[in-house]
Amino acid sequence: MTRKQRIVFAGTPEFARLILAELLQGPEEVVGVFTQPDRPAGRGRALQASPVKQEAVAAGIPVFQPESCKTGEALDLLRSLAPDLLIVVAYGQILPQVVLDLPTRGAINVHASLLPAWRGAAPIARAIAAGDKESGVAIMQMEAGLDSGPVLWAERVPIAPDDTAASLHDRLARLGSVALRRALDGLWANRLKPVPQDPALATYARKLKKEEARIDWRFPAATLERLVRAFNPSPVAHTLFRDKGLRVWQTQVLAVRDDQAPGTISAVGKDGIVVACGEDQLQLLAVQPAGKGALSGSDFVRGYRPQIGEVLG
Repeated sequence: MTRKQRIVFAGTPEFARLILAELLQGPEEVVGVFTQPDRPAGRGRALQASPVKQEAVAAGIPVFQPESCKTGEALDLLRSLAPDLLIVVAYGQILPQVVLDLPTRGAINVHASLLPAWRGAAPIARAIAAGDKESGVAIMQMEAGLDSGPVLWAERVPIAPDDTAASLHDRLARLGSVALRRALDGLWANRLKPVPQDPALATYARKLKKEEARIDWRFPAATLERLVRAFNPSPVAHTLFRDKGLRVWQTQVLAVRDDQAPGTISAVGKDGIVVACGEDQLQLLAVQPAGKGALSGSDFVRGYRPQIGEVLG
């Protein structure tokens, strides 16, 4: 009888949980899960387990949550699990080479971009914001650099014109499970050929910050429309309306010239207000006033009666 391959999985957010859930259906044995320590969340700031921890606990898999994997204690813990392979998916820590070298087959990473494009923390949002036409998932052989190791497998998917970071996230998570399964089957059969990345083609997907989600109406409408989709569901594009916060969830570009200053409401239509931008105009189809729930553009117009000439931001 063939011995099951022993897997240690390291991941934290929902994207990683979805891939772990599929991995648990496979022939390998997941002998341990590493995830970030419980963090305060919500208005009560109560400690909350990561999605990966919740999945592992439900499946009866041992969970480990070291503050750092660079300690001797963490290394001893991993060594005691005797893994054949370490699988890392959005874990949230840079792993030292000594950890990557410990499993007999090394470590692989499931990354939500077509490497070397968008290495780093926020590849999905950055791809949408940049106007990329496609994205995908790369299975990478890990090394100490940031997402710089050779690619073992890749799957591609088009980015739809209405994709948000949320919708693309879910598609890539499903694709990631498929890509990982194919990569693992190839790895066990010794069929995979690592392809080195070209560092000259690398781009960096830095972590999203709330301040960059503040809408600058001097940008072209097409740029802002992409940013609105890229920052949905978080940190959410936002502006000011009558000196109070206004989140912007959905927009569309209107290719209409306007001489009004950027940020000025140039029209109030049945589907929402139209705002002048640095180039063209943007119609706000779904918004969320401060302290309220999300509203369609038409409900916002009926409830708040915005006027032509008012300025946002």
